[in-house]
Amino acid sequence: MISEETLNKILHLGIKIVIAVAVLLVGIYVIRFLMGRIRKHFKRIGIEDGVAQFICSVIRFALYFVLVLSIISAFGVATTSIVAILGSSGLTLGLALQGSLSNFAGGVLILLQKPFVVGDYIREDTHGNEGTVSRISMIYTRLTTVANNTVVIPNAVLANSSLVNYTAAGERKADISVGISYSSDLKKAKEVLFNIADKDERIIKAQGINVFVRELADSSVNIGVRFFTRADDYWQTYWDFLENTKLELDKAGIVIPFPQVTVSYEKED
Repeated sequence: MISEETLNKILHLGIKIVIAVAVLLVGIYVIRFLMGRIRKHFKRIGIEDGVAQFICSVIRFALYFVLVLSIISAFGVATTSIVAILGSSGLTLGLALQGSLSNFAGGVLILLQKPFVVGDYIREDTHGNEGTVSRISMIYTRLTTVANNTVVIPNAVLANSSLVNYTAAGERKADISVGISYSSDLKKAKEVLFNIADKDERIIKAQGINVFVRELADSSVNIGVRFFTRADDYWQTYWDFLENTKLELDKAGIVIPFPQVTVSYEKED
């Protein structure tokens, strides 16, 4: 025969189990409801998908953690020791993954602050890497260079150092230097360079075309040419301008100097 005391304990335990299951089911429903509202709110205010997913994951984990602790405490288990163990384990894991966590934090900052987005052409000043942003992950950012190479940069580097975003404004300025001989016609050379830029429809005329004497160098007069293009047209316009410069200056009889060495010697008797 089961004693009355044992029956009471079993009944009491059964009631706790029923309550725990009910709390678990209600808690899961409430957490899912809250996460749905939070995701909709993030989407409405325009937070990046990567950041939204990360924040939602953290909130979901915290809510489920609180839910599990509440159920455990209902059975009379002390939760302070569990929290202490998890805290010490988290500290140890954080120290072991310090570099990865800094990159992760850098990824969150990049996605939140948006110093650049996928498709921008950037150059980071730490190592001088530059290219078009092809992907932003939580740990690394990938650039595609002009030579179609992929450069992988830790997010901590990009988040903690200066960088140049060439395409954020939608337009990009070309700054080209062309050297001509001192014996060549300077005004004619400037006119030829201006006409090359003026005939190119990809160059934004409203921003102006500047042709000026940049420097009187040792063996050449360096002429500067500045103009704006759409960011997507920059490189092809830049290359075409250089090619047309050589062709048109040759037609005009204007000399582009190159290094020369003159050697003199004395004939022995």
